[in-house]
Amino acid sequence: MRSLIILSLFSAFTLASCVTARQYEELDARKKECETENKALKSANESLTTQVQELQAEIEDINKRTQALESDTTLLGNSLRHLRSQYDKINELNDILMSKNTAILDEMSAENRKLLTDLEVTRTELQEKEDRLNQLESALNAKEESLNELSAELEDRAQRVDELESLLAKQQDAANALRDKISAALLGFKDKGFSIEQKNGKVYVSLEAQLLFPSGSTVINKQGEKALIDLAKAIEAEGDMEIIVEGHTDTDGIRSNTIPSDNWELSVLRATSVVKIMLGNSEISPEILAASGRSEYHPVDPEDKSKNRRIEIIISPNLNELFQIIDG
Repeated sequence: MRSLIILSLFSAFTLASCVTARQYEELDARKKECETENKALKSANESLTTQVQELQAEIEDINKRTQALESDTTLLGNSLRHLRSQYDKINELNDILMSKNTAILDEMSAENRKLLTDLEVTRTELQEKEDRLNQLESALNAKEESLNELSAELEDRAQRVDELESLLAKQQDAANALRDKISAALLGFKDKGFSIEQKNGKVYVSLEAQLLFPSGSTVINKQGEKALIDLAKAIEAEGDMEIIVEGHTDTDGIRSNTIPSDNWELSVLRATSVVKIMLGNSEISPEILAASGRSEYHPVDPEDKSKNRRIEIIISPNLNELFQIIDG
């Protein structure tokens, strides 16, 4: 660059002697331009030199960093290869574990299916057992309720039985007492066709016809009237009772166009005569008395006609209270 400037100046001086003033001015102006340009170029050269130096410093720094990076890259490469090796081993181990896990899962799945099947079977059995248990419980509750009802009914029946037994015992005692009382009242007629017995809570007084009536008659004789009055007086003060007077005959038939015309009429009329004597000589209520004829059809001894001709007075307690207890 400097050689060019000197050459330019030398040329200018050389030509100055042979050029015109105008040319000189042009050359001078050119010179100044060259100098200005030269200053600018110097300044640019200095700036470029500075930039070159800075760039070289940067290059050196970059080279250093590059070397460091290369070193780091080498280390990283080694680490990467080591990591890749470990990764491959891990992948291989993972594959093994996955295979084993799959096998385990398959085995567990089969076992789970079996367990689920067994569980469903067990659940069904439990449900069936629970249903049966509910049915049994319902049946048990029904039976328990029925048992409670039966227990209550049994208690009620037991109470009624106790009441019945107590009442029957009282009636039995009353019947025995009444029998004894009648026996005492008719003691004088014991060997004259009078008998008395107590059975089933009733008192049966039997008076043979010869004690009461002449043969074939419905009119009571004096001896029979006294016996009936004594009997009526003995029982007139008793409590509730029913008295049935039954007339019985033998098998001998009656041939008469008047009353009584047969054994039926004779048995009924004799029973009626007894009732009238008892009502007329005591305070017995007619409501508790009944007269009936049995004719010849209820003999006590087919071989002894005299025993079959009789009046039976059946005295029984009023059983309304007893029936009330039974009906509950």
